[in-house]
Amino acid sequence: MNNIISGLRQKACFVIKKSSAVLLPYRSATQELTNKHSTAGLKKWLFIFLASCLWLQNFAQQVTIPIETAGNALILQTDKLNRLGIVYFGKKLSDATEYAAITKQYNTQDDNAGIYNNAYTPSGTWNLVEPAIQITHADGNASLELKYISHNTNRIDDNTTLTSIVLRDPVYAVDVTLFYKTWAKENVVEQWTTIKNNEKKAIQLQKYASANLYFMKNNYYLTHYNGGWGHEMNPETDVLSHGIKSIDTKLGTRANLFEPPTFMVSFNKPATEDEGNVLLGQLAWSGNFKIDFEVDSHNGLRLIAGINPYASAYSLAAAKDFQTPSFIYTFSSNGLGEASRNLHHWAINYRLLDGKGQRLTLLNNWEATYFGFDENKLASLFKGAKDIGVDMFLLDDGWFGNKHPRNADTAGLGDWQENVSKLPHGLGYLVKEAKAAGVKFGIWVEPEMVNPKSELYEKHIDWVLRQPERPETYFRNQLVLDLANPEVQNFVYGILDTIFTKNPELAFVKWDCNAVIYNAYSAYLQKQNLPQSQLYVDYVKGLYKVLERLRAKYPTIPMMLCSGGGGRVDYGALQYFTEFWPSDNTDPMERIFMQWEYSYFYPAIATCNHITDWSKRPLKFRTDVAMMGKMGYDIVVNNLDAKDLQFSKQAVATYNSIKEIIWHGDLYRLVNPKENPLASLMFSSADKSHAVIFNYLVNDRYMMTATPTPIALKGLDANKKYTVKEINVYPGTFPGVNPTKVYSGDFLMTVGINPNVNLGRTSVILEVNEVK
Repeated sequence: MNNIISGLRQKACFVIKKSSAVLLPYRSATQELTNKHSTAGLKKWLFIFLASCLWLQNFAQQVTIPIETAGNALILQTDKLNRLGIVYFGKKLSDATEYAAITKQYNTQDDNAGIYNNAYTPSGTWNLVEPAIQITHADGNASLELKYISHNTNRIDDNTTLTSIVLRDPVYAVDVTLFYKTWAKENVVEQWTTIKNNEKKAIQLQKYASANLYFMKNNYYLTHYNGGWGHEMNPETDVLSHGIKSIDTKLGTRANLFEPPTFMVSFNKPATEDEGNVLLGQLAWSGNFKIDFEVDSHNGLRLIAGINPYASAYSLAAAKDFQTPSFIYTFSSNGLGEASRNLHHWAINYRLLDGKGQRLTLLNNWEATYFGFDENKLASLFKGAKDIGVDMFLLDDGWFGNKHPRNADTAGLGDWQENVSKLPHGLGYLVKEAKAAGVKFGIWVEPEMVNPKSELYEKHIDWVLRQPERPETYFRNQLVLDLANPEVQNFVYGILDTIFTKNPELAFVKWDCNAVIYNAYSAYLQKQNLPQSQLYVDYVKGLYKVLERLRAKYPTIPMMLCSGGGGRVDYGALQYFTEFWPSDNTDPMERIFMQWEYSYFYPAIATCNHITDWSKRPLKFRTDVAMMGKMGYDIVVNNLDAKDLQFSKQAVATYNSIKEIIWHGDLYRLVNPKENPLASLMFSSADKSHAVIFNYLVNDRYMMTATPTPIALKGLDANKKYTVKEINVYPGTFPGVNPTKVYSGDFLMTVGINPNVNLGRTSVILEVNEVK
């Protein structure tokens, strides 16, 4: 008994010395000691001790935790009950000691409303608003309280810092750790959460968000996106009013088809390209997501982003933890342009696979042949690829399946052996023939999917996601394989591993994903006695495991992330891919608007743009639009007339001379096509010595002149001298600007330059070079 009392006294002394830390779960300790030593005296002493601890807690030293980048700050602070709140978000203060005084400037305390600004809002206790976390404990109790325990900040390098904050339930053995990884120069924050179950039995996670942010501004303007196949990334802007606005998806795979996990929030007034306070954010998760925007009774905005809790309750076993996907965001007080450049720099330097490297230009056979080809027809296209000067030939869908040949999208998917009728000598023959023609060779796969008309389906129906008691429902005549199953993960990995092993000179992979999950049911989860509600989460985890294995063995092979277009574009997937396919719609007019919206979140080097015959607009227009990213072709070169062939050769050479600035330069949007008959944007080098400006007519009404006035440029040096010349001019036409005229950077950014875009010159590319 004396040992117990002594230990408690020591703990009390520790609490006094460490009053800034949260108390351990004394109530649980008290109950345990009371059960073992049921003397009235001990009970009384423990009661006094607990009350004293709670009294000390009320007077605990306030803890302030700054999460800072070069320009911005997120300030977390404990209250008198040791709950962690967000007290500031915005521009960084020059004097960090003043953060502690922020809360005194607000009159928002309301005991009847709970705590709105909590850093990770629990449910079932004091909270009255949308929670970030909702769990059921092993004993069936559905309440959770989170108190601050400790935090640690680790400086990874001169630019990168990781802060972790431990929160703990004072009654139940559950820990939540909040992680904030910052990149100072880029002003980007990556945030995620780990939930640890220290109880003796499994707990159920009903909701488990990645991030919970809080803002105190006057007004909020949310821009989010909607779409479908062929018309991706359509922006909508809503004024957020009191209540909750949610953007989400429940598709399972190809999850971004109708609503991507990217958004922007402007504070006080709508941000423009160069003015206003704006947050650009994204949940880096390739499955179901939900992002809530809740304006509360104090006009504060609560942002909660994470995996969609829809049909996704997750069982977390004892002594296990669950890590959420990342929420990535950047804030700028200087408008959308600066915010998007923050994300571009971060993605190129830290997230996109080989972001600082190069990309292959290519000729794809899809729109040239569709499923109707053989090896001789394909080999005849290699010469065209070499003639126009691209790096690679890409073989698309239709090369596999024998019992059920892949001659349409109704059969063969899942049977990844070469079709002997089309390719009697196999892929290896095509790789060698392409090499002999002077180009590399790439391949299309869709390894997560299966056609019911396939050998894989016949042999392994238990690998297919399908409700056994309901009729099968198909999306593009196919079903989804169960990547929650380790056997299926091995199978999918084996598809690529076998192709690479047999064809070590294979240069490129286009990874497609064309179906959503209908009738979600996993035979594997059922066999393992795991809840079906884990399927949506475990599927994406399984996909990432496959991609991690592939990248461990094949770290440098370029791969395109395709999902029938933009159905799976996020930074969770892009850490494994070098680029993505924005849309199957390659009409250049449509692509101008799509690529404009994608450019807020992704750098140009990640965006695949192909010249195709989808549109009947002039070849120059189609080519110029495709240059604003990673350019490729999807045409039959032999069908080009002499001038178009000459122009295409010239265009590839021109592109090669400017691609470095497009891929790694700074993007400045000059004229918004949603508000003007013209789209204009430019890429500028870091040293401001070189720039390229793309200009397109987007309104072809009669007598239209899109540029009656000059366009003011950005991203140059006011004190430098420059020349401006038109490039990628079609044979037989003449430039519209004087290439010998010298301008100051001040003139070009104040007065501007007129590209002279009109009905006779619908697409104009200008190159700016410093005069030295």
